[in-house]
Amino acid sequence: MNPNYLSLLRCPKSNHSLVLKDEVVVNGRIKEGSLVDPLSGTRYPIVNFIPRFVPLENYASGFGFQWNKHFRTQYDDTSSYNTSKYRFEKETKWSNNLTGQFVLEAGSGSGRFTTEALKTGAIVVSFDYSNAVEANYKSNGYHENLVLVQASIFEIPFEKARFDKAFCFGVLQHTPDPEGAFLNLPRYLKAGGKLASDVYVKNLTKWVLQPKYWVRPFTKGKDPEKLYSRIVKYVDIMWPLARLIRKIPKIGPSINWKLILPDYSRELPNASDVTLKEWTYLDAMDMLSPMYDLPQTLQTFREWHQKAGLVDIDVHYGFNGIEGRGTKV
Repeated sequence: MNPNYLSLLRCPKSNHSLVLKDEVVVNGRIKEGSLVDPLSGTRYPIVNFIPRFVPLENYASGFGFQWNKHFRTQYDDTSSYNTSKYRFEKETKWSNNLTGQFVLEAGSGSGRFTTEALKTGAIVVSFDYSNAVEANYKSNGYHENLVLVQASIFEIPFEKARFDKAFCFGVLQHTPDPEGAFLNLPRYLKAGGKLASDVYVKNLTKWVLQPKYWVRPFTKGKDPEKLYSRIVKYVDIMWPLARLIRKIPKIGPSINWKLILPDYSRELPNASDVTLKEWTYLDAMDMLSPMYDLPQTLQTFREWHQKAGLVDIDVHYGFNGIEGRGTKV
């Protein structure tokens, strides 16, 4: 990691500043070492340039596997579509010039939105609970404005009331306590700081009648590598049928989604068969592997924003199901 940003880090248990010990520096970056709470003596290792505040393997291991397997699949320069850029800009509604501001990313995955946040000129402080941070580092670790750690959304290892902006995309529903995860985020914002987040929607068609929730009891928590292998076999067998279904006017892609064949032909018009299939592998894994998948209603998500004391609240159906924005007083 970049040693210039060590002062941002805190012990997630005590909130004390941390001291760097036994560091190994390579090309001006800390590759190995320990971050130590000087009062309690608690040590957190730095492994492969990334501070680790949680065990390398945990309930999010499936995400770590999928994002390391598909670490560039959803990047705009790989797909040749601006899906990440579009979603980041439309969901945050922030300026594209955030030079000098500190932006917190809660749950980075492979780093597709980390890239977009860095393009604004902000100092991006990002974390993920899984070892997907490895995938993010491959793509963005070179950037001077990135601070990347492996940590929990419930014990965020950064200075409170420090950030100008925070965003959390595709994460809350995959935690054991989505409300608690959400309510922890505003604590890290300055007064006037802005939060953008989203959550899966809980309703009849997206939850009760969603086939993935019928299958998940048999797949969640399974060995990621074995599950992924089975998903690939399933997609390969079903792919000729999925191509035909896709051609049904208006409803074709939606039928594929019901068959647990995530179909991005609408979002990626004229994409190659290889690209569409790659996205299907990835998203089918994303549907079936998470230990937790806890969607919420629109009213509940709005109530979380109110409970957090945010103002200028804007919660509505949108990206990922429901999107929300608010400002800290």
